[in-house]
Amino acid sequence: MGFKQMVGGVLLLLAGTAASAGATGIEAAVGVWNQSPRGSIAYQGTSLDLKNELKYGDETRLTGRVKIETPLFFPNLYLMATPMEFKEQGSKSIPFTFGNQTFTANVPFTSKLKLDHYDLGLYWGIPLLKTATVNTVNVDFGINARLVDLKAEVVQGGVSDAKTLTVPVPMLYAGVQVKPLSWLAGEGEARGMVYGKDQYFDLVARGKLILFDHVFAAAGYRYEKLKIDESNVKADVNFGGPFGEVGFQF
Repeated sequence: MGFKQMVGGVLLLLAGTAASAGATGIEAAVGVWNQSPRGSIAYQGTSLDLKNELKYGDETRLTGRVKIETPLFFPNLYLMATPMEFKEQGSKSIPFTFGNQTFTANVPFTSKLKLDHYDLGLYWGIPLLKTATVNTVNVDFGINARLVDLKAEVVQGGVSDAKTLTVPVPMLYAGVQVKPLSWLAGEGEARGMVYGKDQYFDLVARGKLILFDHVFAAAGYRYEKLKIDESNVKADVNFGGPFGEVGFQF
């Protein structure tokens, strides 16, 4: 079974579990995120700078998310998919190694970096906070399992090497929602983990405008930082940029 098929199966299982438990609310949104890359990556060799040597620029990718609220005592579910891919022609002023290959200095090469990731979150709201604030403030805490589908590749003439890696990342989750008006809301989300030398943080700030009935539009800023040393891959990268989305909630 492939990685994406496995993720799809897990999402269907979780959605089915929520439905059988009797979901009390649902929110779904699709949008675009302008991803600006920074940092460096190495595979069994020389560190390569994403911006100055690989020449990666901003990319705008589709994103999607679903939140499912369940009855009291059941965990709420948060599902999210974030495609991320960069491909460009770069150069380096000195010879470098990537995997088992050595590449020539000052000769253009093509590289590709894919960091698609999928989140499966379980969270609970602070009991009675929403009621006490007359549906104005809500705070959530939980756990988040992220699967990172990483592929890095360098090609220079007839010389090439690539690395494919699937990394499971357990994370903590916290979210806050503030709704001062019936048509306006502000939200913040934080996911993160630190384990040895590995670090992963994902921060989201979102402003939401209720357009009509149950339809909303939102805009905000998202920032991710990833630092890993796994299976001969060393990455210290970050991605930030504005996003926009539309969705519905019941």
